[in-house]
Amino acid sequence: MLRGWMALWLLLVPCARAAQEEAAQDAGQELTIEQALARVRAEIGAQAGPVTGALGQLAHVQVPEGLDWADPAGTQKYLRLTRNIPSETELGSVLALRAERRWFVIFTFEDSGYVKDDERDELDPDAILATIRENQERVNEYRQEQGLEPFEIAGWEKPPFYDPKTNNLTWGLRIRSASGGESINWEVRLLGRSGVMNAQLVLAPEDLKSCLPEFDALLAGFAYDPGLTYGEYREGDKLAEYGLAGLVVGGGAFAAAKLGLFGKLWASLGKLGKLVWVAVAGIAIGIKKLFDKFFRGKGEGGKGEGRSFNQG
Repeated sequence: MLRGWMALWLLLVPCARAAQEEAAQDAGQELTIEQALARVRAEIGAQAGPVTGALGQLAHVQVPEGLDWADPAGTQKYLRLTRNIPSETELGSVLALRAERRWFVIFTFEDSGYVKDDERDELDPDAILATIRENQERVNEYRQEQGLEPFEIAGWEKPPFYDPKTNNLTWGLRIRSASGGESINWEVRLLGRSGVMNAQLVLAPEDLKSCLPEFDALLAGFAYDPGLTYGEYREGDKLAEYGLAGLVVGGGAFAAAKLGLFGKLWASLGKLGKLVWVAVAGIAIGIKKLFDKFFRGKGEGGKGEGRSFNQG
């Protein structure tokens, strides 16, 4: 049976207003894609790898050469730059902002307590997907009230999979917008003694296959600090109110959301108790369009190779 919380993670609506405003100061100046991305990295204070990224006082990740690390302030600035609302719980991010590949990973932590993995052999992908879709309908009602296009949960890109060797839970959802754009929500939950580290990968669907080996290598360089690993659980430690299935449908991320922003919807669904309204909200629907908006292409929708900041 599916149990636990559901949560909404509103991130990465593809647009770059701040980048446009900055670029307006350089009207008429042509920039290559690499130069434009370098400007973005400089704007957020990204550090080029190899570097060790500290994830609060909880964990760290080894960022190899070719990738960049952004601290919490830089990560939040990057989200604002792309017209997204930071949760202010971001611990950092790893970015591949290069002409030949563009993806990034946002790290956050759920102070949920120890999540038992006794459901590892009982995860029911069909039941979990049905619940996500049911709650997405409620989310879409709210989005339409706000003048935002609805999202459709197209299905699993990868059904939930738990690795007892690493204590990591992984899944991927394919999300489709009403206008036809598609995105992959690729999620990894790294279980620890006091909670769960969320690693949220953002990329275009067509880049998933080529990106995953690099992403997996990055996570191999993740580690909790001593005393906080999953295997160091001790009797009497705080226990989470949900299990692995609950993590897939949102875990405790709702606690990090700003209740005021979704108060109207929350009130209408309060009778559902812990079955909170949330679902995955389409991280980076049409992620390529996000970057197309950084650069002016030969035609609308990024047809052709864009070479300058979009100033329109």
